[in-house]
Amino acid sequence: MKNKTYNKRKILVVFVVAAIIILALVGRLIYLMVFDAKYYQKKAEDLHEREREIKAARGEILDARGEVLATNKTVCTISVIHSQIREPEKVIKTLAEALEMDEAVVRKRVEKVSSMERIKTNVDKETGDNIRNMELDGVKVDEDFKRYYPYNELASKVLGFTGGDNQGIIGLEVKYEEYLKGKNGTILTTTDARGVELNGVAEDRVEPVAGNTLQISIDYNIQMYAQQMAEKVMEEKQADKVGILLMNPQNGEILAMVNVPEFNLNDPFTLNSGADSASMSDEERQNALNQMWRNGCINDTYEPGSTFKAITASACLEAGAVRLEDTFSCPGYRVVEDRKIRCHKVGGHGGENFVQGIQNSCNPVFIDIGLRLGTDNFYKYFKQFGLMDLTGVDLPGEAGTIMHKKENVGMVELATMSFGQSFQVTPMQMATTFSALINGGRRVTPHFGVRILDGQGKEVEEFKYEEEKGIVSAETSATMRMLLESVVSEGSGKNAYIEGYSIGGKTATSQTLPRSANKYISSFIGFAPADNPQVLGMCVIYNPQGIYYGGTIAAPVIRNIFESILPYLGIEKE
Repeated sequence: MKNKTYNKRKILVVFVVAAIIILALVGRLIYLMVFDAKYYQKKAEDLHEREREIKAARGEILDARGEVLATNKTVCTISVIHSQIREPEKVIKTLAEALEMDEAVVRKRVEKVSSMERIKTNVDKETGDNIRNMELDGVKVDEDFKRYYPYNELASKVLGFTGGDNQGIIGLEVKYEEYLKGKNGTILTTTDARGVELNGVAEDRVEPVAGNTLQISIDYNIQMYAQQMAEKVMEEKQADKVGILLMNPQNGEILAMVNVPEFNLNDPFTLNSGADSASMSDEERQNALNQMWRNGCINDTYEPGSTFKAITASACLEAGAVRLEDTFSCPGYRVVEDRKIRCHKVGGHGGENFVQGIQNSCNPVFIDIGLRLGTDNFYKYFKQFGLMDLTGVDLPGEAGTIMHKKENVGMVELATMSFGQSFQVTPMQMATTFSALINGGRRVTPHFGVRILDGQGKEVEEFKYEEEKGIVSAETSATMRMLLESVVSEGSGKNAYIEGYSIGGKTATSQTLPRSANKYISSFIGFAPADNPQVLGMCVIYNPQGIYYGGTIAAPVIRNIFESILPYLGIEKE
């Protein structure tokens, strides 16, 4: 009786446990079928759906007059779906031949078991259409877009380029990515359990949305002519590189930015130096490419030399450290502490007033007024003029000023800084600061981006840029325009003179470090008309051979450019 009672209890326990398990399973089944049905229905659909991306057309980049500088070219992406291939050998051989690829590479991709395997991207449309017409089972040909630059090397280091995924890598392409990129679409197809697409079942398409158009301030004609002038002087002087910058000093719009040698935007991974990249390591090749892509106008710093004297003069006039009628004596050098600092004119300029000192670009004159100004005031105006900040130009990678700490500046350092040595700035910084000195004292933000347009050419957004007033007084600005005009009409900048136009400007010749290498940077900054500047031009020539004086080789470059673009911009001769 005890055994029977025990067995009955045992059976009852097993029954109850089994009943609980069954009830739990039923409850779970009801939950899945009723309350979680949408989730699993979606999972089931996903197993029978294949999604292919439709690339959105990237927005174009237009110049100031509507000329297309960057657009799109239709290309194809060739892919295979492993489960749908019926004749793998035929597919491998055909694709290898049509795409001019190694058969082993194609075989590896075709035989890979995956939902979809990409064979090659950026295939020209004609080849893609030919492959599509072959109607090979399992081979898909999707149309795509590749960035195309109609003028190849024009403004290459400004425009930048895109990668294989059509995303911006450098320049304006990456800076304005959010406006240009657009939104990709999709194609959804239904498959059976084996992954084979079902015939007769309609595709679901989500159409792509094209990116917006960016209009910039660069003028194609001005950029092209400036680039030709830069290439010409680089060849004539066997220089390492040449930079030219043209901008409107009143509002900061950049009309041209040239950095020769430029590179081919449609082939940005081929070195423009002619070097054999095949013999380089991956790191060496990448470093060479990075150097080729660098925009020297904003990424590289240099000692500005005598063009900086205009900034020293402005600070001294503002502080009352000098007057136009002040007189100086130049014996060809000035002794500061234990250092003998020479003037570019070995025999000296003799007696001269301040106006003549700036016309002659006399180092002793600027040493004298720099020492009068003092270290504290020098740094005060250096900061006030914006030289310690970035310009804010709308390109990535802008370099900052390299400057002594104030506590480390002695009399010798102050003397050399007064005529533009022993610190470094970018050409963009010099052009921006120079603009503030001649436009009435307003520090404008240099920029390329003007507006965003939609696909129909309607304005979506107009860009606004910051402007800081009171950099110098209107009186000091007017005095500087007069002084710099006299540099061209009577002084060291006479090679920039154009009959019928009032041109202002300043020349410079600076020696690079180490000084023993005897390498120079020749430059000139000019503007026109002198009384109401509408265009500022800057030319920087790195390591010219032979005659290297800025007034001799850089000033004529800006003169030639101004002779062509001033009438083009509607600035009439006086």
